[in-house]
This record gives sequence, structure tokens and C-alpha cells, in this order.
Amino acid sequence: MSLQPLLIELLTEELPPKALSKLGDSFAESIFQSLKKDGVLSNSSTCTKFATPRRLAVLITDVLSQAPQQRRREKLLPVSIGLDANGQASAPLIKKLSSLGIEQVNLAQLERDGEGKNETFYIQLDQAGLSLTDAAQQAINTCLSKLPIPKVMRYQIDAGTAQAVDVQFVRPAHHLIVMHGSEVLPVHALGLKSSNTTLGHRFLSDGSLTIKHASEYETTLESSGKVIADFDKRLNQMKLALNEKAQGHQVLMPQSLLEEVCSLVEWPVVYACSFEKEFLDVPQECLILTMQTNQKYFALTDQTGKLVNQFLIVSNIETKTPDAIISGNERVVRPRLADAKFFFEQDKKKALKDRIKDLSKVVYHNKLGTQLERSERVQTIALWIANELFANQSQITQDTQRAAEIAKCDLLTDMVGEFPELQGIMGRYYAHHDGESAEVAQACMEHYFPRFAGDQLPQSQVGTVLALADKIETIVGIWGIGLAPTGEKDPFALRRHALGICRILIEKQLPLKVQNLLEIAKATFKQAEVQDNAQLHEIYQFILDRLKAYLKDQASDGKNYTSQEIDAVVSLNPNILADLLQRLAAVRAFAQLPEAEALAAANKRIGNILKKVDGQTPSSVNPTLFREAAEKSLYQALETIEPQARAALQKGEYAQALKAFASIRAATDQFFADVMVMCPDEKLKNNRIALLHQLHTLMNQVADISKLAN
Repeated sequence: MSLQPLLIELLTEELPPKALSKLGDSFAESIFQSLKKDGVLSNSSTCTKFATPRRLAVLITDVLSQAPQQRRREKLLPVSIGLDANGQASAPLIKKLSSLGIEQVNLAQLERDGEGKNETFYIQLDQAGLSLTDAAQQAINTCLSKLPIPKVMRYQIDAGTAQAVDVQFVRPAHHLIVMHGSEVLPVHALGLKSSNTTLGHRFLSDGSLTIKHASEYETTLESSGKVIADFDKRLNQMKLALNEKAQGHQVLMPQSLLEEVCSLVEWPVVYACSFEKEFLDVPQECLILTMQTNQKYFALTDQTGKLVNQFLIVSNIETKTPDAIISGNERVVRPRLADAKFFFEQDKKKALKDRIKDLSKVVYHNKLGTQLERSERVQTIALWIANELFANQSQITQDTQRAAEIAKCDLLTDMVGEFPELQGIMGRYYAHHDGESAEVAQACMEHYFPRFAGDQLPQSQVGTVLALADKIETIVGIWGIGLAPTGEKDPFALRRHALGICRILIEKQLPLKVQNLLEIAKATFKQAEVQDNAQLHEIYQFILDRLKAYLKDQASDGKNYTSQEIDAVVSLNPNILADLLQRLAAVRAFAQLPEAEALAAANKRIGNILKKVDGQTPSSVNPTLFREAAEKSLYQALETIEPQARAALQKGEYAQALKAFASIRAATDQFFADVMVMCPDEKLKNNRIALLHQLHTLMNQVADISKLAN
């Protein structure tokens, strides 16, 4: 059987651009895995995906024309049914074998497996491998049923029958190619029969293209059809063209915009355009967003990050005289920029402070009241935080109160109404215009930080306080009305808020207690439902789960922390998160010590012993009750290192505190070798438990070392 490349292409009307990349990935991967399962791929087979605005395709190398013969074990009948009274094949067994194409019954060829009533006949059969045509048909059917289609279209096609055929797909399909080498396989899909023809670029090619061999697909499309079929190749070529056309300026090209524009063109060509300089008086974030969101244009900045009055467009048309294209796009963007300028000028006529009362007209959530009520809750929490962190700094307290009052007011502006993504950003601009202090203006923007994983944290003190208060209030309130995240559903982004809280407390090293924050936040809600249902221990555990996810992304010595190391720290249910990274580093340093494994195992053993006494641990150790040399030695060793360990803990030198325990490994090992803790003598037993409790408590001040035990 020859190995040839397999090409499958589905040509359609223009596919939804925001879904194209996922559709292309799913199309290629689904077909590849289906063919692999059916045995028509070789060990050397590779897969190349293609996705353009009008096509989904995949090219798979080294594909067999038929899957190899396979041997399978077929279950027949229980032996008790398969044999008659004379020990010969029964009528049911003969009938079963006949259904499998076996007319001559030879009991010696059958396998018997099981015992007693469960003993069963089996037979080994050779099964012909699936043909590539059948495998490809099955792969396409499976793929089309599982594609992540955002919205299905229903349409009719003329299939050469008396009545039109109803078809459902993401967009109407026009051509199907299924080729093995140069051979067209007789496969059908969506009312189409496979062929070796497709279409090139809608405007730049002559139309119909013939693919002579599956391996020539990509080059034929590019050279004769003016189509760059490979999505990633097209995107990279577009990025290079954008940077080249920028002529020294910086191109703002977020990945989402790049992918969407790449999904709109088959032959990307970049042209430079411009707009009037007067629009640069508008905050550049507004202009950038309107160009990106409404027009799919790429804004340009100078090397300092300041917007310039030029932008780049990616066209699907290549021409030596692009004047009409350029002027047309400049004409289209002008009203958009004029709208942004109008919104900005109108918004400035009313100060943020004059909008505060209007927050009472905006519902935050029907169970949690208005945005005004929410702002008042956030203000209470923020003032408590500010007092905890900056007790004697009245200016910070004043700025915090002011920022909390006006931070949500930009939600009422025309600009944010048009571009919700600008909330906070416009608040900062308007606060500056209103004459608010720099700290207050900055906090209006920063209280949303971090907005996503990896985003920047607030830099100002007031912004930090307000961001923390805003996130705590959101989690407690939404949780309290029964909208905690479930599975993949998290409509109020509580996971993101919890992660933001962890990052702020850790990276800003704020000595605030998480449980205190939750208690203060809950107390601000007047709603009985929140008071009844906001279980703070559940919310605390939820935050700890996000904390674990955050810590897994941290690294030391070039390596991410392990689950064991993270559990050692988080299992103590830390209330203050500021020093967790230092504790983690200390745990990793301790784990490298030769004594670490034995001490972790001993710690685990001690923990198990203490669980058995169920909280009835004696309060102190009485050295006069020691009977064994080993318990005396452990006590003396503990008395020696305890001052060192506590001094190191007091200074925050966690690694040094843990390393101090390395010296007691021998004494700990000897204790468990020579001393029976649960002895019949109640006084001796309690004294030994008290000794172990003292050791266990001291060892676990930094982390639960037992979590490091294998």
C-alpha cells in the first residue's frame, strides 16, 4: 500500500472572522485524530492546517490507501449454551458463527475463558482494514458534527434532484476536495461531491483552480490563486508588512485584532493612512479603541508611546494605485474620530462629583442595589484598609474617600457608554480635568487593576487600597446572592477578582488579614440574603484555591514550585499572604537538605499521633518524667534550637528557621526507634505527646513540612 498525502478542503462563503482560527484548528485536528483511530495513518504522518476567510483545509502526509488487517477477539456464547448434551456445537453457536461468516465449526479453534457458569467461547478473527475512502468519509462526518460553530446557518442547494436539499453549516459550502495524492476519493459532505477543483482569491485570481496533486495545494493556491492558505503564515507575513509600513513608528497590534484581521483577508496588503491632527486632543485610548474596534485598523505611536495621526489598514486587494482604498478608509474613520471628540467634549461639561447622585439610577444588581450603594460599600471597606495601612496619614484617607466617591461616575459618561472598555481610563482623564488630586485621578483608573491574568497592579497607594476594596466587595456580594462560580461559569469574574486580591496582598506585601477583609466587607451589606448566605469560610477557601493557582506560576531557580511545596505553605490556611513567596522559597531550600525527607516523614508521623489524641494535648513538657535517653536527647535538642528558630521567624528569615531543624534529625530518629509514645503509663504518654506537640508546632511555623513527605 502506497503512502501519499491526503488533502481535504471545504470551500465556503466568508466564515465568521472571530471564529476562524478555532474552526481551522478543530477541522484539522478532528480529521487527523479520526483517521489515526481508523489506522490509515503511518507513524510518520504529520498534519498541516489551513484556514482562510473562505476555506477550511488540512493536509496530512504519509496516508495509507487502506488500514492494515487487524486481528480481533470476538465474544460468542457461554459454554453452557454453545455445547449440546453430547458436547458438540449447539444450534445457537452454529448460528452465531454463521453470522460471522464461519460455516465450518471447529471447536478446537475456539477459546474458552472464565470459570463455571461464566465460562465463555471466544474466537480470533482477521478483520480487513478500513479503506481510506470510508475512513475519510467517517472523519469528515464526525468533524462537521463537532466543529465549534458559533451559529448554524440553514440553506438549500441544488443536488440534481427534483427537490432542493436542506443543509446546515456555519456558512454555505460550495466545493469539496478529498484527494489522496493525485486521486480524487468519492467522498461527499454538505450535499457536495468531492473533486480536485477550488477557487482562488475572489478578486485577484482567475477563479477556478485545479489541484493536480495533494502536495501541490498550498503552492498552487499561493502562486496561481493569490491565497496564503496557512493561517499562521499569513498572520506572520501581515505582521512583517505592518512593521515595515510603519516606517519607524510603533504599531499597536493586539493579538486578538491580528487574528481577526487575518481572518478577513486571503492576500494581506498593508496601506498607510492618516487623519487630522486636531483629533489628537482627544485621549489617545479613545482614538485607538475606535480604530481597533470599529474599523479593524492598526494605530501608530511614536517611540515614546504617543499616538500619531497615522494608521495602517490591511486590505484584501493588491494594487499599484491604492489612492481610492486609502482615501476611502480615511473618509470612513473620520466620523468615528469626530464622535469620540464630541463625546469627550460633552462629558467634560459635567464634573464627576456632580454625577455621584445619578449613580442611584444605575442598578448594579437587582439583589445588591444601585451603583451608588455599591460605591458607599466600597468606600467603607477602603477607609478601613487605608486606616490599617496608613493610620496617621490623613491625606491618604481623604484621597481614598474622594476616589471611592467618584471612581464609578465615568460609567455615566457618553464615552464609556460607547466604549465600556474605557471605564476607569476615562475616569482618570475626567478627574484630572475636574481638578482632582493626582492620587484620586490615578485611583479612578487603577481600582480596576489587575484586569486580567498578568496585568499590571495599581501603582499608587490610593489605587491599591481602592482596588482591594472593590474586589473584596464584589466577591462577598455576588457570592452572598448565590452566584458563586460553578464549573466554567463565572459571569462576574470572581476567580479573576480573587486572583487580583492575592496578587495585590503578596506583591505589594500588605500585612492585611484576609479574614478581616472578608468580615469588614460582609458587614457593609444591608441585604439579609448576603448576611445569611455569604459564608466567609467558603469564600476564604475559594481565595486559597486561586492562591494555589497563582503560586504554581511562580518560580525559584528557574523552576516553578511543586504542588507539594505549595501545599506545605497553603495548608496552614495563611491569613496574611504578604510573606508567602518567602515561605515558599524557604520550603524549597529546606527540601534540598539531606535531612529534609526524614524530618518530613517524622513530622507526618507526629501529626498522625496528635490526631489520635483529638485535641487533648497536654499543655507543657515535664522533663522529670523522662525515662528514656532518647526522649531526653530530643528535648535538649529542641530546647537548643527553639530560640534560634523563633529568632529567625521573628526576623522573617524563614529559610534559616527551617534549616535549624536539620540538627535534630538524629535525635528525632532515635526517639521513634527507642520510645513508645502510647505507653500504658498515662503520665508518661501525655508527657511524650506534649514533647511531640512542642516539636510539631515549632516545625510548622513556616509551613506544614509533612506535605513534603513521599
